[in-house]
Amino acid sequence: MARYRYLHLDVFTDRALSGNQLAVFPDARGIDDARMQAIALEMAFSETTFVLPAITPDTDVCMRIFTLRRELPIAGHPTVGTTFALAGEGIIAPGRDRFVFGLGVGPTPVSLQWQDDALAFAWMSQPLPTFGQVFSDVAAVAAALQLAPADISATAMPVQQGSAGVPVLFVPLASRRAVDAAELDPARIRAVYAAQGADPSAVFVFSTEPGDDGATVFSRMFAPMFGIAEDAATGSASGPLGCYLLRHGAVSAAAARNMISAQGVKMGRPSRIHIDIASGDDGAVQQVRVGGQAVQVAEGTLTL
Repeated sequence: MARYRYLHLDVFTDRALSGNQLAVFPDARGIDDARMQAIALEMAFSETTFVLPAITPDTDVCMRIFTLRRELPIAGHPTVGTTFALAGEGIIAPGRDRFVFGLGVGPTPVSLQWQDDALAFAWMSQPLPTFGQVFSDVAAVAAALQLAPADISATAMPVQQGSAGVPVLFVPLASRRAVDAAELDPARIRAVYAAQGADPSAVFVFSTEPGDDGATVFSRMFAPMFGIAEDAATGSASGPLGCYLLRHGAVSAAAARNMISAQGVKMGRPSRIHIDIASGDDGAVQQVRVGGQAVQVAEGTLTL
């Protein structure tokens, strides 16, 4: 029987029992693809990561990311969380300022900030996002979220797909109350995608209504097609979200360098995702970074 050690972290938070849960297998040698997927289902977190030796010389390690149902080419909370896990293991040496993961989208650098010998913050660089179809049937989208059409503020920003490797549908809502009230109907959202002629993707709802938490946006994310009813923190959607807010005038270029998405609040797993979008004088996005903290809360061994 094989024994595989794993670490359990809470990500995009500095407090245990909040943020988004993650299982990290820091040495996944000998685990094949099918077993990785089965282990991810067994762990039952939104994502599980498996760290392997680097495949290319421009990376430090290879990392595989699995949801309960499929592998992903990129994801934010797994990358930030695994960075903290590897720092805690000493695999990332204290004081190092850069570490590069080999992901399905290619080399993905992470910038590191330390306090003494402990990792304090990690910034993940993401590919520049692309933006696709605008969903014009706002009433159908609202019905799929079990909201009224007036709850969607599509006059200010469109209902639109964006992607930095994993497509997501951005749905701007008029209030934080509407964000909390949203409940995705999987059958209805599949019908919306079919009518649009678009492939199903995760649905990310958010509001720019100010709150006393100081967040730029208040958000939730639903991904039933990945086996995730709701995600407490979605880093891979947060980079495109920041670019979406900038391109539609919801934030200025200066404000886009320091944004926070408050996610997971309705779930009782509050997360704070930092977003940094750098653009040039012509307004074109030049760099996308998503950052945060993580805390290890447990470790264990699978015997299979």
